[in-house]
Amino acid sequence: MKKRLPLYTLPAILVLAWPTMLEQLLQTAVQYIDTAMVGSLGTDAVAAVGSTTTVNWLVGSTISAAGIGFLSYISQAFGAGDGKRARRASAQSVTAVLVLGIFFTALTLSLSPFVPVWMQVDPGVQKLSAAYFFILYAPMLPRCATIIFGTVLRAAGDSKTPMLTGVAVNVTNVILNFFLIYPTRTVTVFGYSIKLCGAGLGVIGAGLASAAAFTLGGVLITVSLLRHQKISPRGFSIRPDGEILRPCLRVALPNAGQRFITSFGYVVFAAAVNSLGEISTAAHTIANTVESAFYIPGYGMQSAAATLSGNAKGAGDERLFRDTTRMIIFVETLLMILSGGLLFAFAPGMVRLFSDDAEVMLLGVAVLRMVALSEPFYGVSIVIEGMLQGLGKTLLPFAVNVIGMWGIRIVGTLICVYLLGMGLVSAWACMISHNLLLFAVFTVYYLRGRLIK
Repeated sequence: MKKRLPLYTLPAILVLAWPTMLEQLLQTAVQYIDTAMVGSLGTDAVAAVGSTTTVNWLVGSTISAAGIGFLSYISQAFGAGDGKRARRASAQSVTAVLVLGIFFTALTLSLSPFVPVWMQVDPGVQKLSAAYFFILYAPMLPRCATIIFGTVLRAAGDSKTPMLTGVAVNVTNVILNFFLIYPTRTVTVFGYSIKLCGAGLGVIGAGLASAAAFTLGGVLITVSLLRHQKISPRGFSIRPDGEILRPCLRVALPNAGQRFITSFGYVVFAAAVNSLGEISTAAHTIANTVESAFYIPGYGMQSAAATLSGNAKGAGDERLFRDTTRMIIFVETLLMILSGGLLFAFAPGMVRLFSDDAEVMLLGVAVLRMVALSEPFYGVSIVIEGMLQGLGKTLLPFAVNVIGMWGIRIVGTLICVYLLGMGLVSAWACMISHNLLLFAVFTVYYLRGRLIK
């Protein structure tokens, strides 16, 4: 008789989820600090740095999708009790890092002069933007290692190491920003004058700081993987192994397509919002920044859902899958109700942190409170999508996300904005409708049962 794996208790689920939550919280905090530090240099600096954001999403999404392929394979291998197969897959992840790292290094560096032009950056800052882009993407190999090896470690049940690596990267980035962006100056602390050395490199300094931090992160996560007791690839060949790479690609390719197409959709959505004028653009930007912090519980639980679902499938234990996922959905719903409630209550204060313009505040608070009411529904769709990633079923998320993004969010927004002359509230209503579609489809699919077959 096959021995069942023990049921995952609430503490075990949270042990997997909280490091990811903390990692994303720190990333959000550092993003705020980083933006403020560059913003102090003026609007040209913000434009030069901001022009790379969309490209960063596209590149990062493709690399992350490769990681999802390994997450599904490795978590299922551990669920089946096959540690050797998991370590063989870990060795293949080294191959993926080398191939993707070299490819994206060559691609991004060769395109660096053209990206600012394509992104319609002001001609006066295109040269600066291109230089920043080149520096930022020079360490693509360690950046790939950080993303893919971090996912491999999470698949093995270790979410603390990627979190600690993320802390080191973010702290290093802020410290180097402090010394590389600003010139040598004197500051007063508790009545004492202290001279601080600085390179005064401005935007270039910000790029160098990020590049150095990315490199450190890649080195740290690689060393951690090599020394890991459960998932170290040492002793296994990194030559391409079709037996492992084929199932990984079957999971990764739909996920890569989903991320690429939806990321491009965000560009179109943002362009439509920008056409509404400065007030709407400012309110949209601020609301996006504010709400990102309130999705952290959802994505932390998604990571746990992916790993534990893969374990259950590897063990072939449908009851284990059902009991574990019910617990995850219950906890996720509670967390997102709390998160949505806090967002609804504190929306005015959060918007006021970024702007004191009355019109911006009124519009920003309105859309934030709209999305706050939908957070519990979106939270359920996030964790079910994580479960499907762990099970290796990425075709459904691909189809639903693409249809929702382009059939509801984009088409709906274009109709509301350009044909009906409506404003930002209508655009966010289309976005929320997209999220509700995800909730409906994923929930029905989950309730049908027998997902691990």
